[in-house]
Amino acid sequence: MRLEQMTVRLRERSAWEAVELGTALVRRHAAAIWKPWLLLTLPVFLVLNAATWWIDSLWLAGFLMWWLKPAFDRIPLFVISRATFGAAPTVRETLAAQLRWGWKPLLHYLSWRRLGPARSLFLPIDLLEGVHGARLRERRRVLGGAVYGNAALLTLVCLHFEAVLFFACIASILMFLPIDELPETMRAGWSLITEQTPWWVQLACNLFAWVAVSIIEPFFVGAGFGLYLDRRTRIEAWDVEIAFRKLRARLTAAATPFALLLALLGAAIHLPAQAQAQAKESPQESATTLADVFGEQRADDQAFRKAVDQAYTDPLLDSKRQQTTWEKRDKTQPKEPKQSDLSWLSGIGAFFALIAEWGLWIVVAILVLLLLLSMRYWLPWMRGTLGRHQPLSADVETEALSLPETLPDDVASAARRLWAQGEPRHALALLYRASVATMAQRAGIALVPGATESECLRASRRMPDGEDRNLFARMVRVWQYAAYAQRLPAQEEFDDLVSTLQQRYRWAA
Repeated sequence: MRLEQMTVRLRERSAWEAVELGTALVRRHAAAIWKPWLLLTLPVFLVLNAATWWIDSLWLAGFLMWWLKPAFDRIPLFVISRATFGAAPTVRETLAAQLRWGWKPLLHYLSWRRLGPARSLFLPIDLLEGVHGARLRERRRVLGGAVYGNAALLTLVCLHFEAVLFFACIASILMFLPIDELPETMRAGWSLITEQTPWWVQLACNLFAWVAVSIIEPFFVGAGFGLYLDRRTRIEAWDVEIAFRKLRARLTAAATPFALLLALLGAAIHLPAQAQAQAKESPQESATTLADVFGEQRADDQAFRKAVDQAYTDPLLDSKRQQTTWEKRDKTQPKEPKQSDLSWLSGIGAFFALIAEWGLWIVVAILVLLLLLSMRYWLPWMRGTLGRHQPLSADVETEALSLPETLPDDVASAARRLWAQGEPRHALALLYRASVATMAQRAGIALVPGATESECLRASRRMPDGEDRNLFARMVRVWQYAAYAQRLPAQEEFDDLVSTLQQRYRWAA
């Protein structure tokens, strides 16, 4: 295993980050996974359906395809396990490996381990590490113990995704049915499936199930491989080992020329000095002792022992440690009964008894109190709701308005004359029309034909004077009350509005 050639960045991840790493590997090598997957599973699907159709048991083909999923899981696991270490296999290599790779552990997954909830996590351990017996059980416990729940939840999520895709394929057929005929078609289809299912319905269900498994299963295997990588990174410190290997490679590449240069310089200096020393030496050399080297100095035994004692007092060198372990309790010894005061429970029981007896009346009293406190808000509304609707006054005009094509020269006088003649809606319509024309002129815009009151109000925001904008909004509000709510202004309000418009908008008198 060449850790330095890994194509992923190893670091400690959470369990769900590791799942995302595995799915990312599947997306990166999608072509290398799904091509051999289709080339292997599609012929198996056709053979099984043909054989079960011959014996009139097409449902058995769908069950067998589901049961053989661990055998098909070897395809994505083989691809991403090789591609992670920089050797992505070809389609031919992947298909050839299925004939000889991983068959012995696979027998367990096709028998008593088939329904294991953590298959995606344990499959890389069994197929990639090649351990057996007690060693295999130990590896399963060490690598899978901390993330067993995550692997089981991953299995449940992927099963739900497969079910969603299966029913989505069925719903995609119903999308092409007319809405009016859908209930009758659903009823007929349900009775057809439950009473006597035809062969083509069973074949379609098998096909939809194979499509759902072919889409989700590689991601399921890749997510389990991501959990496996993260566990080995945490336990075996792969990320640290890779960093040290890269550091050693850089130091070796940088130190080789430097070491060669030092060796050459040392040889150049050492050879002349050695030749001179050999020339001065006598033929008979005397033996060298420790006293000749260090002289007559003797070690201070007392100081040495004191230094040793100080070294042993260092907590880093202390060999003693305290370890706490759990031991199985001896069940033969009788337990001493615990005497505890439970008198405080009587108070809690009395409280719940009070709620059970008077709870409904307490709720009613709270609701009545809230209604009384908020009476000033809802009582006027109730009075207006329960009161009779007042009939519309007979003097309100409801006929269609007929206005001149062009505005008169004296708009204010014409509006007062219409009001005095008993045509208030005509008078207000004339004032509104003249106000719109003045607003468009002062805002410098051109309104579209048939502009609504809201559009005119938005356009009036472009008038530079704030008082002009407020006066136009007042005119629009009076006109809307008269046109839509049939509420006419009083005489004094009408006179004040006309005078203000004439003065502010400088209408000719």
